[in-house]
Amino acid sequence: MKKTLLLLAFSSLAAFAQPAASWKAIKFPPLKDVTIPKVEETTLPNGMKVYLLENHELPTVRGLALVRTGNLFDPADKVGLAGITGENLRAGGAGKRTGDQIDELLENIAASVESQIGEGIGSVSFNALKEDTDTVMEIFRDVLAAPTFTQDKIDLAKRQTRSGISRRNDDAPGIGQREFTNILYGRNTPYGWMLEYSTIDNIQYKDVTDFYRRYFFPKNVIVAVQGDFSAAEMKSRIEKLFAAWTVQQPPVPEFPKVANTPKPGIYVATKTDVTQTNFAIGQIGGTLKDADYPALEVMSDILGGGFKSRLFRRVRTELGYAYGISASWGANYDHPGLFEITGSTKSASTVDTLKAIDQEVRRIRENPVTAEELESSKQTVANSFVFNFDTPAKTLNRLLTYRYFGYPDDFIFTYQKAIAAVTRADIQRVAAKYIDPAKFVTVAVGNPKDFGKPLSSLDQPISDLDLTIPEPKQDKAAGSAASLASGKVLLAKAREAMGGTAKLQAIKDLTQIATMQLDAAAGGLKITQTGQWLAPAHFRQENVLPFGKVISYSDGTTGWSATPQGLIPAPEAQLKQITQETFRMWWSLMLSDTSADRTVNDLGGGKLEISDKAGHMVTLVIDPKTGLPASQTYAPPGNGNGAVEEVYADWQEVSGIRLPRKITLNQAGKHFADVTVVSTALNSGLTAEQISKKP
Repeated sequence: MKKTLLLLAFSSLAAFAQPAASWKAIKFPPLKDVTIPKVEETTLPNGMKVYLLENHELPTVRGLALVRTGNLFDPADKVGLAGITGENLRAGGAGKRTGDQIDELLENIAASVESQIGEGIGSVSFNALKEDTDTVMEIFRDVLAAPTFTQDKIDLAKRQTRSGISRRNDDAPGIGQREFTNILYGRNTPYGWMLEYSTIDNIQYKDVTDFYRRYFFPKNVIVAVQGDFSAAEMKSRIEKLFAAWTVQQPPVPEFPKVANTPKPGIYVATKTDVTQTNFAIGQIGGTLKDADYPALEVMSDILGGGFKSRLFRRVRTELGYAYGISASWGANYDHPGLFEITGSTKSASTVDTLKAIDQEVRRIRENPVTAEELESSKQTVANSFVFNFDTPAKTLNRLLTYRYFGYPDDFIFTYQKAIAAVTRADIQRVAAKYIDPAKFVTVAVGNPKDFGKPLSSLDQPISDLDLTIPEPKQDKAAGSAASLASGKVLLAKAREAMGGTAKLQAIKDLTQIATMQLDAAAGGLKITQTGQWLAPAHFRQENVLPFGKVISYSDGTTGWSATPQGLIPAPEAQLKQITQETFRMWWSLMLSDTSADRTVNDLGGGKLEISDKAGHMVTLVIDPKTGLPASQTYAPPGNGNGAVEEVYADWQEVSGIRLPRKITLNQAGKHFADVTVVSTALNSGLTAEQISKKP
């Protein structure tokens, strides 16, 4: 085997060593014709359709169930419900087994059962060795027909989703794709809705179980199984497995239609921590069943399908503007996709890149393509599509998808014939008919200050995109005159226990060094942390981690972040975190009753709810024995992992003020880290120049 691989490697190297033009002389055998294998079809007494394909090449069995559902059916105030339901079909356990028991059993036999719900389709799949077919198919049946949703797994899925929301502005290309899609489909439609903390928080256990019951019933499911089995025996096995699943529901309604008319123009997503511009340009596309879809596929390949495409050769190779660029005609089975040109460019070349793209789009609309371009792209498109059918498993899954969306089984053949029939005139016709630069939406993600030329020179409407992530709603307790008055009294007593009003008001700067030991479940890292504060709003934090030092600084309005990779302006999410940190600092928090911007509400039982007009809120618990704070709980901005609780112990006196030396951090009710304060210095003469010094 090794000798064979070695010979292949030398053969490949020898091919690359040939003269540059020799690649044109390489001849490849034609691809094999697509053949549709014979599939056994049956409908069970409960109404579930089943498709079986024998394949005896390997001793394995695979199955896929498609369920007519999707996040397009999410309620507007509970966006994310379908996704969380789909994940918990499997994770929450099924039948008599918990999710963890299913994990262990499948791992021991090298098998899998997976579930998910996407935009317009739900699925449950399995993969097993032939000898384990009965065991794995039983789990497959239970996940599909008898999931046991559990609150802890639903809560975990919600935390993970919140975490994803908090990071959605980290990735510039992701921002561009998201905003482009939402603008074209419409932000107020199921195709353009976004997950938000509020929509996830609205999802309850009953919502998940109700969603499952509405869409998971036999007549709404089609199942395909392929592998090493007898079709007759497999049919009997499936009939017995699902005999007891007789749930009925009304037919599922049609998915929503796409009816948005987006406003053309340039939409700018300002992201100051990047050195390039990511862009997405285009308009609404079409469906796979459109008569002109084959010609549009070939046209988009000529325009931006790869290294040989017009956009790549012009914008990337000749002008040297773009780092990467591509174009595609988006087509979906049941609703229009998106025609889009995507890529990234040097910030200073942003305007020039957009101009060059516009020129190429207009050129393919107005002038015929060459015969060589046409033939090359027709082969590329036809050949790439064939690979959807190069194995029996892919073929069966594709046929299943055709049935799901109501396409004929021979769609592949009519598509191939249509590709072969595309002409140069067709390319120019469909480009002129379907692609209109006057209707284009352009999303540019980058720093406008670095664009080099003003976007206004493109003579298009310009709009700024708001990337703000709405913070989770914090339910504020209703305050009465009595609770607000007693809140001030209790806070004043706690302040006296810490050292008194005068001493806390006298604090002008702080430097504190601490060690943080993360829980093993949180990574087990040990971090050395130095925090500094200077009135009124300067804040600096240095964290020494195993991979290097990370420093964050803010003057209350702007700031920066330094990592081993370099120095960047502080992202908005980080500035929000720093603002909350300063809100929660001891002298600031304990003096809240003296600020007109803050409210101190007595919740009873030694609990104080302290909030400000900016939306920050902390629940402070006072120890009745010592009068000192026992803990505080808050929701970190942009953190989807749940509320954080800080528990205080080992109080020490520093310059006449008592401060905790030991702090236990709990997140979402679980231990997260232990903090030990090594040293604290108050009013040491710290200056703005010192605290803002860049590394």
